[in-house]
Amino acid sequence: MASRLERFLLPVGCVAAALSALAWWFGSGLEPLWWLTWVAPLPVLMLAPRVRARWAILAALLAYALGSFNLWDYFHTYIKLPPPVVAYIIGMPGVMLAVCVWLFRRLLLRGRVLAAALATPVLWVALEYANNLVSPHGTFGSIAYTQIEALGVIQVAAVGGIWAISFLLLLVPTVVAVQTWQPATRQSRFGVAALGAVLLASTLVYGALRLQTQATDTIRVGLVSLEKPIRPMLDDAEGRDLVNRYVEAIGKLADAGARVVVIPETSFTTTQASIPALAELATQRKLILGAGIDLKDGAGHEHNMLTVFHPGSQSPAMYSKHHLIPGFEQQYAPGNSYTQLAGSPRIGLAVCKDLDFQDTGRAYAALRTQLLLVPAWDFGADGWLHGRMAIMRSVEGGFAMARAARRGRLTLSDDRGRVVAEASSEQHDASLVGNLPLYESRTLYGRWGDWFAWLDLIILAACLAMSFLPARDTAASPAASAA
Repeated sequence: MASRLERFLLPVGCVAAALSALAWWFGSGLEPLWWLTWVAPLPVLMLAPRVRARWAILAALLAYALGSFNLWDYFHTYIKLPPPVVAYIIGMPGVMLAVCVWLFRRLLLRGRVLAAALATPVLWVALEYANNLVSPHGTFGSIAYTQIEALGVIQVAAVGGIWAISFLLLLVPTVVAVQTWQPATRQSRFGVAALGAVLLASTLVYGALRLQTQATDTIRVGLVSLEKPIRPMLDDAEGRDLVNRYVEAIGKLADAGARVVVIPETSFTTTQASIPALAELATQRKLILGAGIDLKDGAGHEHNMLTVFHPGSQSPAMYSKHHLIPGFEQQYAPGNSYTQLAGSPRIGLAVCKDLDFQDTGRAYAALRTQLLLVPAWDFGADGWLHGRMAIMRSVEGGFAMARAARRGRLTLSDDRGRVVAEASSEQHDASLVGNLPLYESRTLYGRWGDWFAWLDLIILAACLAMSFLPARDTAASPAASAA
């Protein structure tokens, strides 16, 4: 009887894997449909306790590995990573889901229903957190970034960071899967459902309340990106021409009322931090003017810098990029300090990839920064995603952001993750100006850091221990013998 049932369930398993793969394909990637991410793991989680372990693991592995092929063109064509590296990146979500499904199934078949419901989200978060600690790309690839347009959900990042979002994204489908497992007692299923409902409702209520908070001030900010030439020497004819074009474009933003202006990462190559024409413009128009430069100093070192010119200042404020892209930026010396401008509002400085890493956001949260200026340079195809990753640091740390990216997006966003103004610079020159709300925010994540990830690790240790305890009495299932 069991073998007949299993022969029936194997085709069902193929359907489950296909449905999860399809949902993951559209629910992840460069421009995800956020609501699909919540349901993507559900088919394979429902399948897991009903088939043998090897089939459950295989279904999960194939589902997310196949779904992750939506990023093949980006990594291989745009980033130009070698195929083995791309295969590793694409296969990793499948491995992660397969391990989560294995632990979920093992605990559920042993009658540890609450532990099974928690095991999937805490294990996923643990794997994401570990990857964040060792990866040169920081938090890139976190499932939490799929939710950036779900404003009511992402506010929980101000409490527990992106780890709290990832936890919810795996908890909800796991809770639903548990409800479909009839051998579990009614009491245990109800307890799991109540836990999931309370956590989700608390998140949404907190998000709604945080989104209603009123700003304490506003500042008018302009952003501009001129596509070509790329990184000209400041003293060359091309460099002088580009400076003149930027002076003209920045003047127009100042005419529109901008008090702060930012231009993209490494807009110029220079041997001196100051750009006289921009320094003079900042003084004349009473602007805070941030420019990304490639600085080659007299000691033979090269730095990816943000220089900020103040009205009447003799020298610019400077910040050197901390997190450099492997293979693309090996010529630069990384920075090791953070810069906040004097006066009010409190304005911090960062550069592009620094916002893939949470240490940058936490550092500026500790300084109670209200606005972060970020020149950037994206790869065209990832303009939306990379800009939204940066916005998540705003939610975690409690500061607004003005991000000017070449071949990406010009984005003004507040510390709730709301995009105030945006323009595409992916294929052409672009500029914008807008009023950016500023808050006096102190977030729990900004003060306590990765406390939620560490709590997850503690719960995971308990779940792993319970997975090796003797099974509780439970109804027989077709897969129980292979638990």
